[in-house]
Amino acid sequence: MRTPNTQRGLGGIGLLFVFGLIALVTLIVIKCLPLYLNQMKVARVLHSVSEDPELSASDSMAIREHLQRRWMIEDIDGLKPTDVKIKRNDQGRRMSYGYEARAHLFYNISVVVDFSDDLPLRSGTGNGD
Repeated sequence: MRTPNTQRGLGGIGLLFVFGLIALVTLIVIKCLPLYLNQMKVARVLHSVSEDPELSASDSMAIREHLQRRWMIEDIDGLKPTDVKIKRNDQGRRMSYGYEARAHLFYNISVVVDFSDDLPLRSGTGNGD
C-alpha cells in the first residue's frame, strides 16, 4: 500500500503533452469540419435530385442545370456540377462524383479528405444522355 507521500500525479511535462494533444485534435476538427459540412450539402442536393421523379425523366443537360441552381443556392464549393457524372447502365441511370478536399493545418501539413458517391436516379424514361 502506498502512502500519500510516495504517490505522484500527472507532472508538468505530462500535463503539457495532454494539452498539446487536445490542441492538435481540436485544430484538426476545426479545420476539417467545413469540408464535411460542404460534403453534407453536396450529398443532400444529389439525393434530392436523385429522388425527384420529374428530373429522372429529363436529359442530362436539364439535370445539370438544376444542379447548377442548387449549387448556387447551397453555396457549394470544391465540386462543380459539371464534375457530377450522369451515366446509364443496365440498372438505369446513375449520378456519381468523386473529389478531394484539402485543409491546411500548419506549416506544410495539410489534411486531404476523399469524398465519392454513386446514386441511382429514380426510374423514369430518360430522353438520353
